[in-house]
Amino acid sequence: MIASKAVSCGLDIRRRRIFFRAWHRGIREMDLIFGRYANTHIARLDSKQLDELEYIMSFEDRDLLSWIIGEVKTPNNVDTPIFRDILAYRAGFYLINDRIL
Repeated sequence: MIASKAVSCGLDIRRRRIFFRAWHRGIREMDLIFGRYANTHIARLDSKQLDELEYIMSFEDRDLLSWIIGEVKTPNNVDTPIFRDILAYRAGFYLINDRIL
């Protein structure tokens, strides 16, 4: 799955910017986690949730990956409802032959 122009077309400027950033993280695994989350959720997030998502995405990919996979405890200031929602969404990915689908 890749970023969908159909998803981003109807979005306001702020959501389009966040959507683009979600799919262009730098580490492919983070693209898949944040990009897929954005594909599904970006249109219905309220302003506060968008603030949280932007804040979370402001961290380095390596730190985010460490928190997401549980390698390092997530800091309290990052462990927000949106972060937990991203974790729950990620848990729904299917692994087939060690590949995320």
